[in-house]
Amino acid sequence: MQIVTTDSVEGTRIVAYKGIVSGDAIVGANFIRDFFARITDVLGGRAGGYEKALRGAKEHAIEDMMQQARDLGANAVIGVDLDYEAVGDSMLMVSANGTAVVIEQE
Repeated sequence: MQIVTTDSVEGTRIVAYKGIVSGDAIVGANFIRDFFARITDVLGGRAGGYEKALRGAKEHAIEDMMQQARDLGANAVIGVDLDYEAVGDSMLMVSANGTAVVIEQE
């Protein structure tokens, strides 16, 4: 399945629009990860635990969006947008949204 942030897939023609699709994932930050992130913030560097959790949430949200598109009979999702939002004090939500389409090679 093609996933793009643009409004078309180069070299293809959109033959059907199937509708808006989305996927969401919420990541909770645990105490140990918070503790090590604070140490990293003080000493400098990257918060690897958070980055790994965020990457996993993004992949999960995209996979959910792709499955919704497949269920509609689409073979591509165009106009994909990823949004990140804090939920409460210790959770992060990742949302993937786009338009499911059927494309054919020109």
